[in-house]
Parts: sequence; C-alpha cells; structure tokens
Amino acid sequence: MTTMIIDSLDDPRVEPYRNLKLKNVQRGGKYFIAEGKKVVERLLESDFETASVFITEKRQDEWAAKVSPDVPLFVASQDVMNQLVGFDFHVGVIGCGVRRASRPLERVLPKEATRLTVVACPNCDNPENLGAMIRIGAAFGIDALLLGKSSCDAFSRRVIRVSMGTAFKLPIIESANLESDLLRLKTEWQFEMVATVLDDGAEQLDKASRPTRIGILMGNEDAGLGDVWTDLCDRKLTIPMCRGTDSLNVAVTAGIVLHHFTRR
Repeated sequence: MTTMIIDSLDDPRVEPYRNLKLKNVQRGGKYFIAEGKKVVERLLESDFETASVFITEKRQDEWAAKVSPDVPLFVASQDVMNQLVGFDFHVGVIGCGVRRASRPLERVLPKEATRLTVVACPNCDNPENLGAMIRIGAAFGIDALLLGKSSCDAFSRRVIRVSMGTAFKLPIIESANLESDLLRLKTEWQFEMVATVLDDGAEQLDKASRPTRIGILMGNEDAGLGDVWTDLCDRKLTIPMCRGTDSLNVAVTAGIVLHHFTRR
C-alpha cells in the first residue's frame, strides 16, 4: 500500500475528487467515482482498475489492509476532504475507478446459452432510477443491461451510489445503436422482446409465460416507450393496478417484472 498524505487543496493527485457536488464525471472521461464503504469495497473486489482510494485520517487503520499495495491510498483530514469534495463527506472513504469501453453483445451473451434474460432501457434519463434498476437487475440475475444513447451515464457518481456498486458486477452495454442491437438479439440469438406498457389491452403480467431468451424493454418515467420500441417487440405486457393508479416507478416495475420472469 502506498499511503500519501494530502494537506493541500491544490494537490493535483486528487483532482478527480475535487468539487464533486458541483460537477459529475460524465461518460467520455477516464474515471468514475465510487462513494462510501460498501461501494469502494466492491470496486476493489471487482475487475475494474482502481486508480486510487481517498480516506480521512480516522479511517486509516480500517482501510490499510483493504487496499492493494499497487493502489495509491490518499489520506487527509476531515476538513481537507470536505473542502476538496465540496460538501461534508461524513462517510470518510471514496474511490476512483478507471472506465473501460462497453463490451459488444458477443462478449457478454453466449449464443449457446439455454436461458438468457436482458433488460433494455432506450431512454432512462434519471440517475436514481437507473441505479436502482442496475441493483435490481443484479439481484434477479439478469445477464445484461442494455442502454440507449438517451439514457444517463451508468457510471456517474449518483448511479453508482444508488446501485450500491452492483454496476461493477452486472454487464452493462452502452449501445451505440440500441435498435440495431435489439434486432440482432432477435435474429441471431432468437430473443423474444417484450415491451412494458400502460395499456389495458396488453397481456397481463401475472398470466405471462416466459420464453427461454427474453428481452424486457423499459421506458422512462415521463414518456414510457415510443412506437419505434414497442413496434420492435413481439409482445406488450402491463401490470394490472388498482384505485386508478396510472403508473409505477420504472425501477419498481422492473423489480416486479423480473421477479415474475426469473422466479422459476
């Protein structure tokens, strides 16, 4: 472990951590930020490269044995860390990971597999929803999450925090052309595509059978799925609701739908 004391706000080694409340490291950059004890532990346990870990002085004994010798461990007073990150960072540990290119379908989904489950989000633009969907998808054992270009960054600080670090384990494909990738899954992998919709005439979830290879399309909170996506699907599914409820949070919907299709 290489421990380095940070006592200056101008130290260039901690630039990725600077003013996190005012900025967010977005897709296209080199790094992502992992925040909090559990999330940093999961980054260190994952196959993502950890660029550094940054802790407060009182956390030093706790983290000395957790950080690999080849990962820089930055240590600062609580006051210095608060000033660097831009807010009162009481959890006392934060990590910086190295982004990597999104993998193609062939490297994530084996064509010889008997049973495959993927979730596709053309336009999930809310970080809390996306983080929750990643965590839910990991919990129910989906094989991949596919994101369209209108979805938010799967490795933004907020998404990673809400996902509780499961973003490091679940295969996430940030698709350059989601429509083309979904069509490939239908023709080359023989996936059956299912659209989740608000439509009383759609197939009710509690009666829906499961194909061996299923792709579940989820829309965003405001607009749902557009026609281009529902037209691509083989089936439309809806969750029956009571008391005039017109919709559910998309992450809640994902949990209900995935429980139905993965419970057996």
